[in-house]
Amino acid sequence: MTHPIIADLANRYTTKRYDASKRIPQADLDVIYEAMRLSASSINSQPWKFIVIESDEAKQRMHDTFANKFQFNQPHVKSASHIILFAHNPNYTRNDYAKVVDKGIEDGRTKPEEREQAFGGFAFAELNTDEHGNTAAWTKSQTYLALGNTLHTLARLGIDSTTMEGVDSELIGEIFKTELDGFICEVGLAIGYHHTDEDYNANLPKSRLAAESVFTIL
Repeated sequence: MTHPIIADLANRYTTKRYDASKRIPQADLDVIYEAMRLSASSINSQPWKFIVIESDEAKQRMHDTFANKFQFNQPHVKSASHIILFAHNPNYTRNDYAKVVDKGIEDGRTKPEEREQAFGGFAFAELNTDEHGNTAAWTKSQTYLALGNTLHTLARLGIDSTTMEGVDSELIGEIFKTELDGFICEVGLAIGYHHTDEDYNANLPKSRLAAESVFTIL
């Protein structure tokens, strides 16, 4: 099949080694960040924070989060151009959704006089809230929508990436406590440009299950 979308996804892969000498241009970063901001989420909840690790000081802090485990991902921190932490709100409330509703009014999506009706969608959040007010399973799922959107954006821009579920959420929570402000990070994304000599995964053929084994068309 020949199509730009298919070409993007066929060329995308998980980078194993980065070229530390290469940095992503600011113009491309601006596109990436805006694409992330525009990501879809259930009831437009946007229950996320994206923490971008860019400076040497921030990279050292991130490097320190691998002190206890998942050291196989640690080299990416200083060799990739940037690391992005995808964090979710574990206690998403009506007050959080009010920010979405009020922004909708500001943007002209919702009429001011219909503000209260706009909270109807919050019922779905309530369905995903346990007796302790925990919404983590639901809000974490939303961050993966943003992650998938980011991966395709990067592929379109010709920027390499490595999704990292191998991160120490607890230590990230301690070291980036101020920035997270109660949010939880359980997945990160390294972005940059692969090392042409050391990235063994760069030239391996793409391998996916056959379409007939994953699709049922009724």
